[in-house]
Amino acid sequence: MPAGHSPTTRVTNPAAVVAVLAFGGITVSLMQTVVIPLVPRLPELLSADPGDTAWAITATLLAAAVATPTVGRLGDMYGKRRMLLVSLVVLVAGSVLAALSSTLGPMVVARVLQGAASGVIPLGISIMRDELPAERLGSAIALMSASLGVGGALGLPASALLVDHLDWHALFWLASALGAVCLVLVVVLVPESPVRGGGRFDLLGALGLSAALIMLLLAISKGSQWGAATNAALYGGAALVLVAWGWWELRTPAPLVDLRTSARRQVLLTNTASVVFGFAMFAQSLVLPQVLQVPTATGYGLGQSLVVVGLAMAPSGLVMMAMSPLTARLSRAAGPRVTLAAGAVVVAVGYALGIVLMSQVWHLVLVSSVIGAGIGLGYGAIPALVMGAVPVSETAAANSFNALMRSIGSSVSSAVAGAVLAGMTVSLGPVDLPSQAGLRVVLAMGSGAAVLAAAIALLIPRSPSVKPAEQLAEPATA
Repeated sequence: MPAGHSPTTRVTNPAAVVAVLAFGGITVSLMQTVVIPLVPRLPELLSADPGDTAWAITATLLAAAVATPTVGRLGDMYGKRRMLLVSLVVLVAGSVLAALSSTLGPMVVARVLQGAASGVIPLGISIMRDELPAERLGSAIALMSASLGVGGALGLPASALLVDHLDWHALFWLASALGAVCLVLVVVLVPESPVRGGGRFDLLGALGLSAALIMLLLAISKGSQWGAATNAALYGGAALVLVAWGWWELRTPAPLVDLRTSARRQVLLTNTASVVFGFAMFAQSLVLPQVLQVPTATGYGLGQSLVVVGLAMAPSGLVMMAMSPLTARLSRAAGPRVTLAAGAVVVAVGYALGIVLMSQVWHLVLVSSVIGAGIGLGYGAIPALVMGAVPVSETAAANSFNALMRSIGSSVSSAVAGAVLAGMTVSLGPVDLPSQAGLRVVLAMGSGAAVLAAAIALLIPRSPSVKPAEQLAEPATA
């Protein structure tokens, strides 16, 4: 039996386990987009200042960054299914609180709880490694990874339609119902893995990493609003705390993140490629919806409603899911590092197409679908690379840390692209809008970042130190 699997196969219905875990991933990723149609109306709906309502978005980002590595380590220690259930309970609680909220304070708390459930996807991938037979693992991992994009792509049109026809609280009641269904399905169908890492929880390490991440992400997301001095203090504080945190992690017997394992070439390069790939991936979320919504009077905008924007972006999520079998086959034939590089190249091509194709709605559907195909390939290969180089007892922590790296890449992309678009504008009456040149610059940045991610992927060693990652991505063999 391949290393990295539990001694006995406990799953009697692997397809059901994969379906439930993927459904959980889609449900959690919906939380990232469900609030987007409400953003312009939040000051009115919550009776708060626009600057303050931005915390309904920022709080989710910060909570996800803090919770993901912590929940991953707890999953390795006390059970991945147990922490998956905890995450889903937190998700349902946050969704119910949001559905009952009419002021800013409870809404921010609710969004913190929703963000804290972000560990569901890396936990699900780790459960798959422990419980599924090797012949099903590759395509299952790819499907679970794609659930991040599927939920995001489908959430926007669904939430836009609900906001247009129902009270806005219905968005969060729907999220509550989906989370509750997923919770029941996990209880009934997903077994607990016997693979445990043991040891004591590194509370000091968790607090240190959380503090550093909060300062770093606040600097990225709010630094331009708070001024240069505050920005410098946040970046400097994050750097100092990270140095102290690294010193502690190298000396404590049961670290939150095993930095020696993370320093292995395969893990280090995979995480580096993930940061850059996350940067590249997020550019489409910033550019394509704006091209679709900007008024036609600008000469390049298509003047579409948010519902049309959501429908135009939805096919990319479906393409991500459709790429799952191809991801497994390509990883089997050439190794997941080649799959990651190929996905990054496809993303780069998609952005290049976007630079010249942005005058029709179908142009942007095509561009987002090509980018979605590349993301599906890349995100399906990344967990196999990570798990191929870490001990079984560190699977959830390693996957969660990698998910954090991708999130940081996306956060940096948002800040950089936002600065570019703010500096390259056209005036339409009293309103300044991103110029077409600015949008093309961001697309070019996304394409360049994807090319860099492909180059880094090809530097990843062919022979992992713990377990060949190609085996993790191997599809069925008779």
